[in-house]
Amino acid sequence: MILTRTPFRIPLGGGGTDLPSFYQQHGGFLFSAAIDKYMYIAINRPIVDPLVYIRYSRTEIVEHVSQIQNQLARAALEQYGIQDRIEISSMSDVPAGTGMGSSGSYLVGILKGLQALTRRGSSVQDLAEEACHIEIDLLKKPVGKQDQYLAAFGGFTIMDIDKDGKVKVSNANVSYETIEELQSKLILFYTGISRDAMSILGEQSAAAKKEESDVSKSLLQIKDIGMEIKNSIEQGNLDNFGRLMDEHWRVKKMMSNKMSDPKIDRLYALAKEKGALGGKIMGAGGGGFFVFYCPNDKKGVREAMRAEGLKEMPFRFENEGAKTMVDF
Repeated sequence: MILTRTPFRIPLGGGGTDLPSFYQQHGGFLFSAAIDKYMYIAINRPIVDPLVYIRYSRTEIVEHVSQIQNQLARAALEQYGIQDRIEISSMSDVPAGTGMGSSGSYLVGILKGLQALTRRGSSVQDLAEEACHIEIDLLKKPVGKQDQYLAAFGGFTIMDIDKDGKVKVSNANVSYETIEELQSKLILFYTGISRDAMSILGEQSAAAKKEESDVSKSLLQIKDIGMEIKNSIEQGNLDNFGRLMDEHWRVKKMMSNKMSDPKIDRLYALAKEKGALGGKIMGAGGGGFFVFYCPNDKKGVREAMRAEGLKEMPFRFENEGAKTMVDF
């Protein structure tokens, strides 16, 4: 039995610039932080039973790996040459389709477990790249590299992506005091809306290929804002980070009419009225989790969002990335 634990993440700056359609022209820049909400993957190799069991939001029982409908699980198993006699179960602190990077965490968690099962070691970066290769190259999903890298590395991670796709990873120079202050001033709410990120990202990816498109211009702005966000947080200037979040959300909404809607706009305006300096819908947009920066008391924002039916999700930042918790 093998059990892995892989963190989810909060994107702080540069979101969207990790799409190949963008970084192949301009290079990408991402700054994100892992949090203490996780994807758990359990892997078992039954001694006698030859079937394949894949349990997630549904249960698949098939005779051969090629019959698995879950594309991520199937591709990961094929990558390791496993054809049958395997059982994989997943549990998550956060629902899928909520902008927290669940597919990346799921895939990295499975790959981490399969490495333990087959006794194939690799570097953390190789683990992240293997997940990227499966999602982007093999499955042709319109995703970037942020989710896989944050799931693998954890912590406050900076990604500089070259035009050829090579990623330089570094740890942000953030003091313990700044981390604690930032944690105390950020607040997460689940909107109750899950969305199809692939359709939103597919549109963005197609538009980003056109250098003069509005999406490409917006992503260039988001890249610059992301670098400013990184500098502000490293310098401990968190209120400036809050203002930059607000600017980021304004630019992000310009990329697609699916990014927001009247309800999301109303909730965002209400949060600012009650004391938030900035915020955004995380991930591809359209629903999922709101994150707000509150420079003073969170009470006004908390009460207003709860009155609207949103659920708060307390969190702490997580320094560790994907890890094997059990292996026997």
